[in-house]
Amino acid sequence: MSNRITVLGAGIAGLVAAWELEQLGYSVEVLEGSSRCGGRIYTHRFADAQPAPLVELGAMRIPTNHLHTRAYIDKLGLNDRVRDFRTLFSEDGAYHTTSAGFVRVGEAAQVLVEEFRTGMVAERYGEPTILFGAWLMAMADAIAPPDFRITLQKELGRDLLDELEGLDLAPFRYGRGRDRIDLHAFFAAHPQVRTTWNGRLNHFIDDVLNETSPELIRLEGGMDQLVTGLVERIRGPITYGQEVVGIHVRDNDVLLEIRDGAGVTVRRCDQVLCTVPFSILRRMSLSGFDGDKLDVVHAVKYWSATKVAFHCREAFWEHAGISGGASYSGGRIRQTYYPAAEGVPGGGAVLLASYTMGDDADRLGRMPPAACRSVVLDELSKMHPELRRPGMVMDSASLAWGQHRWSEGAGVTRWGMSVAASEEQRSQAARPQGRLFFAGEHCSSTPAWIDGAIESALEAVGQVRLGTREGAVAVGAR
Repeated sequence: MSNRITVLGAGIAGLVAAWELEQLGYSVEVLEGSSRCGGRIYTHRFADAQPAPLVELGAMRIPTNHLHTRAYIDKLGLNDRVRDFRTLFSEDGAYHTTSAGFVRVGEAAQVLVEEFRTGMVAERYGEPTILFGAWLMAMADAIAPPDFRITLQKELGRDLLDELEGLDLAPFRYGRGRDRIDLHAFFAAHPQVRTTWNGRLNHFIDDVLNETSPELIRLEGGMDQLVTGLVERIRGPITYGQEVVGIHVRDNDVLLEIRDGAGVTVRRCDQVLCTVPFSILRRMSLSGFDGDKLDVVHAVKYWSATKVAFHCREAFWEHAGISGGASYSGGRIRQTYYPAAEGVPGGGAVLLASYTMGDDADRLGRMPPAACRSVVLDELSKMHPELRRPGMVMDSASLAWGQHRWSEGAGVTRWGMSVAASEEQRSQAARPQGRLFFAGEHCSSTPAWIDGAIESALEAVGQVRLGTREGAVAVGAR
Protein backbone atom coordinates (compact mmCIF):
# COMPACT_ATOMS: atom_id res chain seq x y z
CA MET A 1 0.00 0.00 0.00
CA SER A 2 1.12 3.57 -0.68
CA ASN A 3 2.72 5.61 2.11
CA ARG A 4 0.65 8.66 1.16
CA ILE A 5 -2.20 9.58 3.48
CA THR A 6 -4.68 12.43 3.74
CA VAL A 7 -5.75 13.58 7.20
CA LEU A 8 -9.14 15.26 7.51
CA GLY A 9 -9.24 17.85 10.29
CA ALA A 10 -6.54 19.99 11.92
CA GLY A 11 -7.72 19.56 15.49
CA ILE A 12 -5.44 17.99 18.05
CA ALA A 13 -6.18 14.41 16.87
CA GLY A 14 -5.41 15.25 13.25
CA LEU A 15 -2.23 17.14 14.10
CA VAL A 16 -0.89 14.44 16.42
CA ALA A 17 -1.61 11.75 13.83
CA ALA A 18 0.01 13.79 11.04
CA TRP A 19 3.19 14.34 13.05
CA GLU A 20 3.42 10.72 14.17
CA LEU A 21 2.85 9.42 10.64
CA GLU A 22 5.51 11.71 9.21
CA GLN A 23 8.01 10.39 11.75
CA LEU A 24 7.21 6.89 10.44
CA GLY A 25 8.01 7.94 6.87
CA TYR A 26 4.52 8.67 5.55
CA SER A 27 3.79 11.51 3.16
CA VAL A 28 1.00 13.44 4.88
CA GLU A 29 -1.32 16.23 3.87
CA VAL A 30 -3.90 17.75 6.20
CA LEU A 31 -7.20 19.20 4.95
CA GLU A 32 -9.10 21.54 7.28
CA GLY A 33 -12.57 22.86 6.53
CA SER A 34 -12.32 26.03 8.60
CA SER A 35 -9.84 28.89 8.44
CA ARG A 36 -7.90 27.86 11.57
CA CYS A 37 -6.26 24.88 13.19
CA GLY A 38 -6.75 23.58 16.70
CA GLY A 39 -10.36 22.41 16.59
CA ARG A 40 -11.83 22.64 20.08
CA ILE A 41 -8.62 24.05 21.52
CA TYR A 42 -9.39 27.74 21.12
CA THR A 43 -7.41 30.40 23.01
CA HIS A 44 -8.87 33.90 22.65
CA ARG A 45 -6.63 36.91 23.34
CA PHE A 46 -8.06 40.32 24.16
CA ALA A 47 -5.17 42.22 22.52
CA ASP A 48 -2.83 41.74 19.57
CA ALA A 49 0.32 42.52 21.55
CA GLN A 50 1.94 39.68 23.46
CA PRO A 51 1.52 38.74 26.22
CA ALA A 52 -2.19 39.57 26.28
CA PRO A 53 -5.05 38.78 28.65
CA LEU A 54 -6.56 35.53 27.40
CA VAL A 55 -9.37 33.07 27.94
CA GLU A 56 -9.79 29.49 26.85
CA LEU A 57 -13.03 29.29 24.87
CA GLY A 58 -12.31 25.61 24.30
CA ALA A 59 -10.30 23.09 26.32
CA MET A 60 -8.88 24.81 29.41
CA ARG A 61 -7.54 22.12 31.76
CA ILE A 62 -5.68 18.82 31.86
CA PRO A 63 -5.94 16.20 34.63
CA THR A 64 -2.45 15.25 35.73
CA ASN A 65 -3.25 11.56 35.14
CA HIS A 66 -3.90 12.21 31.43
CA LEU A 67 -0.56 10.76 30.43
CA HIS A 68 -0.90 11.12 26.65
CA THR A 69 -1.35 14.87 26.99
CA ARG A 70 1.47 15.12 29.53
CA ALA A 71 3.74 13.26 27.10
CA TYR A 72 3.02 15.75 24.32
CA ILE A 73 3.58 18.69 26.65
CA ASP A 74 7.01 17.17 27.24
CA LYS A 75 7.68 16.42 23.55
CA LEU A 76 6.77 19.98 22.58
CA GLY A 77 9.02 21.50 25.23
CA LEU A 78 6.18 23.03 27.25
CA ASN A 79 6.91 21.65 30.70
CA ASP A 80 8.05 25.07 31.90
CA ARG A 81 4.59 26.45 31.01
CA VAL A 82 2.64 24.03 33.21
CA ARG A 83 0.70 25.69 36.03
CA ASP A 84 -2.00 24.57 38.45
CA PHE A 85 -5.62 24.98 37.35
CA ARG A 86 -8.05 25.81 40.13
CA THR A 87 -11.59 24.65 39.60
CA LEU A 88 -15.02 24.30 41.21
CA PHE A 89 -15.05 23.69 44.99
CA SER A 90 -11.31 24.47 45.25
CA GLU A 91 -11.81 27.98 46.69
CA ASP A 92 -13.66 28.32 49.99
CA GLY A 93 -14.32 31.98 49.25
CA ALA A 94 -16.08 31.28 45.95
CA TYR A 95 -19.87 31.21 45.82
CA HIS A 96 -22.35 28.37 45.49
CA THR A 97 -25.95 29.07 44.55
CA THR A 98 -28.52 27.53 46.90
CA SER A 99 -32.18 28.03 47.75
CA ALA A 100 -30.93 30.42 50.44
CA GLY A 101 -29.05 32.50 47.88
CA PHE A 102 -25.32 32.78 47.28
CA VAL A 103 -23.25 31.18 50.03
CA ARG A 104 -19.50 30.74 50.28
CA VAL A 105 -18.34 27.22 49.44
CA GLY A 106 -16.67 26.94 52.82
CA GLU A 107 -19.99 27.69 54.54
CA ALA A 108 -22.35 25.78 52.25
CA ALA A 109 -22.64 22.37 53.93
CA GLN A 110 -25.63 23.06 56.18
CA VAL A 111 -27.73 24.52 53.38
CA LEU A 112 -26.74 21.73 50.97
CA VAL A 113 -27.72 19.05 53.48
CA GLU A 114 -31.10 20.70 54.10
CA GLU A 115 -31.76 20.91 50.36
CA PHE A 116 -30.73 17.31 49.82
CA ARG A 117 -33.07 16.04 52.54
CA THR A 118 -36.00 17.62 50.73
CA GLY A 119 -37.67 14.91 48.66
CA MET A 120 -35.51 12.09 50.06
CA VAL A 121 -36.52 9.45 52.61
CA ALA A 122 -33.88 10.93 54.89
CA GLU A 123 -34.76 8.88 57.95
CA ARG A 124 -33.46 5.77 56.16
CA TYR A 125 -29.92 7.13 56.10
CA GLY A 126 -27.31 8.23 58.58
CA GLU A 127 -25.88 11.73 58.71
CA PRO A 128 -22.60 10.81 56.90
CA THR A 129 -24.54 9.31 53.97
CA ILE A 130 -26.72 12.41 53.70
CA LEU A 131 -23.63 14.64 53.79
CA PHE A 132 -22.02 12.60 51.01
CA GLY A 133 -25.17 12.76 48.89
CA ALA A 134 -25.49 16.50 49.46
CA TRP A 135 -22.00 17.23 48.17
CA LEU A 136 -22.33 14.83 45.23
CA MET A 137 -25.59 16.49 44.18
CA ALA A 138 -24.00 19.92 44.64
CA MET A 139 -21.33 18.89 42.18
CA ALA A 140 -23.91 17.44 39.81
CA ASP A 141 -25.90 20.68 39.96
CA ALA A 142 -22.78 22.63 39.07
CA ILE A 143 -21.49 20.35 36.32
CA ALA A 144 -24.26 18.29 34.71
CA PRO A 145 -26.88 19.41 32.18
CA PRO A 146 -30.45 19.52 33.50
CA ASP A 147 -31.63 16.18 32.11
CA PHE A 148 -28.84 14.28 33.83
CA ARG A 149 -29.29 16.18 37.07
CA ILE A 150 -32.90 15.00 37.16
CA THR A 151 -31.91 11.41 36.30
CA LEU A 152 -29.30 11.31 39.02
CA GLN A 153 -31.69 12.62 41.65
CA LYS A 154 -34.75 10.56 40.73
CA GLU A 155 -33.34 7.29 39.45
CA LEU A 156 -29.83 6.84 40.76
CA GLY A 157 -29.94 8.65 44.08
CA ARG A 158 -31.37 5.99 46.38
CA ASP A 159 -29.42 3.12 44.85
CA LEU A 160 -26.24 5.05 45.49
CA LEU A 161 -27.26 6.02 49.04
CA ASP A 162 -28.10 2.40 49.85
CA GLU A 163 -24.61 1.45 48.72
CA LEU A 164 -23.04 4.19 50.83
CA GLU A 165 -24.99 3.37 53.98
CA GLY A 166 -22.94 0.24 54.58
CA LEU A 167 -19.58 2.01 54.24
CA ASP A 168 -17.47 3.94 56.74
CA LEU A 169 -17.38 7.52 55.46
CA ALA A 170 -15.55 8.98 58.47
CA PRO A 171 -12.07 8.82 56.88
CA PHE A 172 -13.28 11.00 54.00
CA ARG A 173 -14.72 13.86 56.04
CA TYR A 174 -12.68 17.02 56.40
CA GLY A 175 -12.95 20.74 57.07
CA ARG A 176 -13.23 22.70 60.30
CA GLY A 177 -16.66 21.24 60.99
CA ARG A 178 -15.88 17.94 59.25
CA ASP A 179 -18.73 18.91 56.95
CA ARG A 180 -16.94 18.32 53.64
CA ILE A 181 -16.47 15.01 51.81
CA ASP A 182 -13.33 14.11 49.84
CA LEU A 183 -15.02 12.40 46.90
CA HIS A 184 -11.70 11.80 45.15
CA ALA A 185 -10.29 9.81 48.06
CA PHE A 186 -13.58 7.97 48.55
CA PHE A 187 -13.90 6.70 44.97
CA ALA A 188 -10.21 5.76 44.93
CA ALA A 189 -10.81 3.62 48.02
CA HIS A 190 -14.22 2.25 46.92
CA PRO A 191 -14.20 1.85 43.11
CA GLN A 192 -17.00 -0.72 43.32
CA VAL A 193 -19.50 2.08 43.96
CA ARG A 194 -19.05 3.08 40.33
CA THR A 195 -20.92 -0.07 39.30
CA THR A 196 -24.14 1.20 40.89
CA TRP A 197 -26.96 1.00 38.36
CA ASN A 198 -25.03 -1.24 35.95
CA GLY A 199 -22.17 1.23 35.69
CA ARG A 200 -24.33 4.09 34.46
CA LEU A 201 -22.65 6.36 37.01
CA ASN A 202 -19.18 5.51 35.75
CA HIS A 203 -18.60 8.26 33.20
CA PHE A 204 -20.44 10.83 35.29
CA ILE A 205 -18.23 10.07 38.29
CA ASP A 206 -15.12 10.23 36.09
CA ASP A 207 -16.09 13.68 34.88
CA VAL A 208 -17.09 14.94 38.34
CA LEU A 209 -13.75 13.78 39.74
CA ASN A 210 -11.79 15.24 36.84
CA GLU A 211 -13.60 18.57 36.76
CA THR A 212 -13.31 19.09 40.52
CA SER A 213 -9.87 17.54 40.92
CA PRO A 214 -7.14 19.29 42.92
CA GLU A 215 -4.74 17.85 40.34
CA LEU A 216 -5.59 19.83 37.22
CA ILE A 217 -3.07 21.79 35.17
CA ARG A 218 -3.10 24.40 32.42
CA LEU A 219 -0.54 25.97 30.10
CA GLU A 220 0.50 29.51 30.97
CA GLY A 221 0.35 31.48 27.74
CA GLY A 222 -2.52 29.48 26.30
CA MET A 223 -3.54 25.91 25.54
CA ASP A 224 -3.06 26.67 21.85
CA GLN A 225 0.68 26.27 22.39
CA LEU A 226 0.01 22.55 21.93
CA VAL A 227 -1.45 23.32 18.51
CA THR A 228 1.28 25.76 17.48
CA GLY A 229 3.99 23.32 18.53
CA LEU A 230 2.56 20.55 16.39
CA VAL A 231 1.94 22.76 13.36
CA GLU A 232 5.55 23.95 13.47
CA ARG A 233 6.78 20.35 13.38
CA ILE A 234 4.57 19.01 10.58
CA ARG A 235 6.40 19.13 7.24
CA GLY A 236 3.50 18.38 4.91
CA PRO A 237 0.89 20.92 3.79
CA ILE A 238 -2.02 21.97 5.98
CA THR A 239 -4.65 23.45 3.69
CA TYR A 240 -7.56 25.47 5.08
CA GLY A 241 -10.99 26.12 3.61
CA GLN A 242 -11.28 22.52 2.39
CA GLU A 243 -14.78 21.46 3.42
CA VAL A 244 -15.30 17.74 2.85
CA VAL A 245 -18.92 17.08 1.89
CA GLY A 246 -18.65 13.46 0.76
CA ILE A 247 -16.56 10.38 1.56
CA HIS A 248 -16.77 7.27 -0.62
CA VAL A 249 -14.85 4.14 0.37
CA ARG A 250 -13.82 1.86 -2.51
CA ASP A 251 -11.77 -1.33 -2.64
CA ASN A 252 -8.39 0.31 -3.24
CA ASP A 253 -8.87 4.00 -2.46
CA VAL A 254 -11.13 6.65 -0.97
CA LEU A 255 -12.88 9.39 -2.92
CA LEU A 256 -13.39 12.77 -1.26
CA GLU A 257 -15.87 15.40 -2.37
CA ILE A 258 -14.42 18.76 -1.34
CA ARG A 259 -16.12 22.14 -1.44
CA ASP A 260 -13.45 24.72 -2.15
CA GLY A 261 -15.07 28.08 -2.72
CA ALA A 262 -18.10 27.88 -4.98
CA GLY A 263 -17.50 24.46 -6.50
CA VAL A 264 -17.11 20.83 -5.44
CA THR A 265 -14.17 18.77 -6.65
CA VAL A 266 -13.54 15.03 -6.33
CA ARG A 267 -10.16 13.77 -5.19
CA ARG A 268 -8.87 10.22 -5.11
CA CYS A 269 -6.79 9.36 -2.05
CA ASP A 270 -4.77 6.22 -1.40
CA GLN A 271 -5.86 6.27 2.24
CA VAL A 272 -7.59 8.74 4.54
CA LEU A 273 -7.60 9.35 8.29
CA CYS A 274 -10.83 11.12 9.26
CA THR A 275 -10.79 13.09 12.53
CA VAL A 276 -13.97 15.02 11.72
CA PRO A 277 -16.53 14.87 14.57
CA PHE A 278 -19.34 12.42 13.84
CA SER A 279 -21.79 15.29 14.35
CA ILE A 280 -20.35 16.71 11.11
CA LEU A 281 -19.59 13.40 9.38
CA ARG A 282 -23.25 12.34 9.47
CA ARG A 283 -24.21 15.38 7.38
CA MET A 284 -21.93 14.25 4.54
CA SER A 285 -22.67 12.04 1.58
CA LEU A 286 -21.25 8.66 2.61
CA SER A 287 -20.87 5.38 0.74
CA GLY A 288 -18.89 2.20 1.24
CA PHE A 289 -19.61 2.20 4.98
CA ASP A 290 -21.07 -0.94 6.53
CA GLY A 291 -24.31 -0.83 8.50
CA ASP A 292 -22.75 -1.03 11.95
CA LYS A 293 -20.43 1.84 11.13
CA LEU A 294 -23.24 4.05 9.89
CA ASP A 295 -25.24 3.20 13.00
CA VAL A 296 -22.51 4.44 15.34
CA VAL A 297 -21.86 7.55 13.23
CA HIS A 298 -25.49 8.53 13.79
CA ALA A 299 -25.78 7.26 17.38
CA VAL A 300 -22.89 9.07 19.06
CA LYS A 301 -24.28 11.81 21.31
CA TYR A 302 -22.66 15.22 21.59
CA TRP A 303 -23.27 17.75 24.31
CA SER A 304 -23.09 21.45 23.73
CA ALA A 305 -20.96 23.90 25.69
CA THR A 306 -21.07 27.68 25.63
CA LYS A 307 -18.53 30.04 27.16
CA VAL A 308 -18.90 33.78 27.69
CA ALA A 309 -15.90 35.77 28.95
CA PHE A 310 -15.51 39.36 30.11
CA HIS A 311 -12.29 41.35 29.91
CA CYS A 312 -12.50 43.39 33.11
CA ARG A 313 -10.64 46.49 34.17
CA GLU A 314 -9.43 44.70 37.29
CA ALA A 315 -9.77 41.43 39.18
CA PHE A 316 -12.47 42.85 41.46
CA TRP A 317 -13.30 39.39 42.84
CA GLU A 318 -10.01 39.36 44.71
CA HIS A 319 -11.30 42.21 46.89
CA ALA A 320 -14.22 39.93 47.81
CA GLY A 321 -11.86 37.22 49.03
CA ILE A 322 -11.84 35.05 45.90
CA SER A 323 -8.31 34.22 44.79
CA GLY A 324 -9.20 31.81 41.97
CA GLY A 325 -11.20 28.68 41.28
CA ALA A 326 -14.84 28.91 40.30
CA SER A 327 -18.32 29.69 41.59
CA TYR A 328 -21.51 27.80 40.88
CA SER A 329 -23.52 30.80 39.72
CA GLY A 330 -26.66 28.85 38.79
CA GLY A 331 -29.50 30.19 36.66
CA ARG A 332 -28.76 30.38 32.97
CA ILE A 333 -25.03 30.98 33.42
CA ARG A 334 -24.21 27.91 35.62
CA GLN A 335 -20.44 28.22 36.27
CA THR A 336 -18.13 31.24 36.66
CA TYR A 337 -14.33 30.89 36.67
CA TYR A 338 -11.66 33.27 37.95
CA PRO A 339 -8.62 32.51 35.75
CA ALA A 340 -5.07 33.26 36.77
CA ALA A 341 -3.81 36.60 35.48
CA GLU A 342 -2.16 36.58 32.05
CA GLY A 343 -0.73 39.48 30.08
CA VAL A 344 1.11 42.65 30.99
CA PRO A 345 0.50 44.34 34.37
CA GLY A 346 -2.31 46.85 34.11
CA GLY A 347 -3.84 45.06 31.14
CA GLY A 348 -6.96 44.05 33.03
CA ALA A 349 -8.22 40.65 34.13
CA VAL A 350 -10.35 38.01 32.45
CA LEU A 351 -13.48 36.54 34.01
CA LEU A 352 -14.96 33.41 32.45
CA ALA A 353 -18.40 34.71 33.32
CA SER A 354 -20.41 31.72 32.13
CA TYR A 355 -19.61 28.12 31.28
CA THR A 356 -22.65 26.01 30.45
CA MET A 357 -23.27 22.51 29.09
CA GLY A 358 -26.09 20.65 27.36
CA ASP A 359 -29.48 22.35 27.13
CA ASP A 360 -28.18 25.17 29.33
CA ALA A 361 -25.50 25.84 26.71
CA ASP A 362 -27.95 25.73 23.82
CA ARG A 363 -30.24 28.28 25.45
CA LEU A 364 -27.40 30.79 25.52
CA GLY A 365 -25.77 29.61 22.32
CA ARG A 366 -28.85 30.20 20.19
CA MET A 367 -29.08 33.84 21.29
CA PRO A 368 -27.50 36.64 19.24
CA PRO A 369 -24.10 37.43 20.82
CA ALA A 370 -25.22 40.81 22.17
CA ALA A 371 -28.30 39.29 23.81
CA CYS A 372 -26.23 36.46 25.27
CA ARG A 373 -23.75 38.93 26.74
CA SER A 374 -26.59 40.97 28.24
CA VAL A 375 -28.17 37.92 29.89
CA VAL A 376 -24.87 36.83 31.41
CA LEU A 377 -24.08 40.34 32.64
CA ASP A 378 -27.54 40.74 34.19
CA GLU A 379 -27.48 37.40 36.00
CA LEU A 380 -23.87 37.50 37.14
CA SER A 381 -24.26 41.05 38.44
CA LYS A 382 -26.52 39.66 41.16
CA MET A 383 -23.55 37.72 42.51
CA HIS A 384 -20.90 40.23 41.47
CA PRO A 385 -22.47 43.74 41.43
CA GLU A 386 -19.02 45.19 40.70
CA LEU A 387 -19.65 44.29 37.05
CA ARG A 388 -22.09 47.22 36.89
CA ARG A 389 -19.44 49.79 37.71
CA PRO A 390 -18.79 52.12 34.75
CA GLY A 391 -15.95 50.82 32.61
CA MET A 392 -15.54 47.57 34.55
CA VAL A 393 -16.32 45.34 31.53
CA MET A 394 -14.07 46.49 28.71
CA ASP A 395 -14.69 43.70 26.20
CA SER A 396 -16.26 40.28 25.85
CA ALA A 397 -15.87 37.08 23.86
CA SER A 398 -18.03 34.01 23.50
CA LEU A 399 -18.25 30.72 21.66
CA ALA A 400 -21.18 28.31 21.44
CA TRP A 401 -19.80 24.93 20.43
CA GLY A 402 -23.22 23.39 19.88
CA GLN A 403 -23.91 25.96 17.18
CA HIS A 404 -20.36 26.00 15.82
CA ARG A 405 -20.30 25.07 12.15
CA TRP A 406 -17.27 22.81 12.38
CA SER A 407 -18.15 20.85 15.50
CA GLU A 408 -21.88 21.00 16.36
CA GLY A 409 -20.97 19.96 19.88
CA ALA A 410 -18.27 20.37 22.48
CA GLY A 411 -17.61 16.67 22.99
CA VAL A 412 -19.07 13.19 23.12
CA THR A 413 -20.87 12.08 26.25
CA ARG A 414 -21.43 8.51 27.40
CA TRP A 415 -23.07 9.42 30.70
CA GLY A 416 -25.84 6.96 31.49
CA MET A 417 -24.30 4.16 29.37
CA SER A 418 -23.09 0.90 30.88
CA VAL A 419 -19.39 0.08 30.79
CA ALA A 420 -19.97 -2.56 28.10
CA ALA A 421 -22.10 -0.27 25.93
CA SER A 422 -19.53 2.52 26.21
CA GLU A 423 -16.70 0.28 25.08
CA GLU A 424 -18.78 -1.12 22.21
CA GLN A 425 -19.52 2.40 20.99
CA ARG A 426 -15.86 3.42 21.25
CA SER A 427 -14.69 0.31 19.41
CA GLN A 428 -17.19 0.76 16.59
CA ALA A 429 -16.39 4.46 16.28
CA ALA A 430 -12.67 3.72 15.88
CA ARG A 431 -13.09 0.77 13.48
CA PRO A 432 -11.66 1.41 9.97
CA GLN A 433 -13.61 1.08 6.74
CA GLY A 434 -11.27 -0.22 4.08
CA ARG A 435 -8.62 2.45 3.60
CA LEU A 436 -10.55 4.98 5.67
CA PHE A 437 -9.37 5.29 9.28
CA PHE A 438 -10.86 7.24 12.19
CA ALA A 439 -9.62 9.27 15.15
CA GLY A 440 -10.91 11.98 17.46
CA GLU A 441 -12.14 12.13 21.04
CA HIS A 442 -15.31 10.32 19.90
CA CYS A 443 -13.14 7.26 19.14
CA SER A 444 -11.49 7.19 22.56
CA SER A 445 -12.02 5.89 26.07
CA THR A 446 -11.74 9.48 27.37
CA PRO A 447 -14.24 11.47 25.30
CA ALA A 448 -14.42 15.27 25.55
CA TRP A 449 -10.80 15.57 26.72
CA ILE A 450 -7.58 16.37 24.86
CA ASP A 451 -6.20 13.08 26.13
CA GLY A 452 -8.92 11.16 24.33
CA ALA A 453 -8.12 12.88 21.04
CA ILE A 454 -4.43 11.99 21.39
CA GLU A 455 -5.21 8.41 22.48
CA SER A 456 -7.36 7.90 19.39
CA ALA A 457 -4.75 9.43 17.08
CA LEU A 458 -2.09 7.04 18.32
CA GLU A 459 -4.44 4.08 17.91
CA ALA A 460 -5.27 5.16 14.37
CA VAL A 461 -1.58 5.50 13.50
CA GLY A 462 -1.14 1.89 14.59
CA GLN A 463 -4.05 0.84 12.39
CA VAL A 464 -2.56 2.69 9.41
CA ARG A 465 0.79 0.97 9.92
CA LEU A 466 -0.93 -2.41 10.13
CA GLY A 467 -2.91 -1.65 6.98
CA THR A 468 0.25 -0.61 5.15
CA ARG A 469 1.94 -3.89 6.04
CA GLU A 470 -0.97 -6.23 5.45
CA GLY A 471 -3.29 -4.40 3.06
CA ALA A 472 -6.42 -2.53 4.02
CA VAL A 473 -9.00 -3.97 6.36
CA ALA A 474 -11.91 -5.21 4.31
CA VAL A 475 -15.00 -3.02 4.35
CA GLY A 476 -17.44 -4.48 6.86
CA ALA A 477 -14.81 -6.55 8.69
CA ARG A 478 -15.32 -6.78 12.45
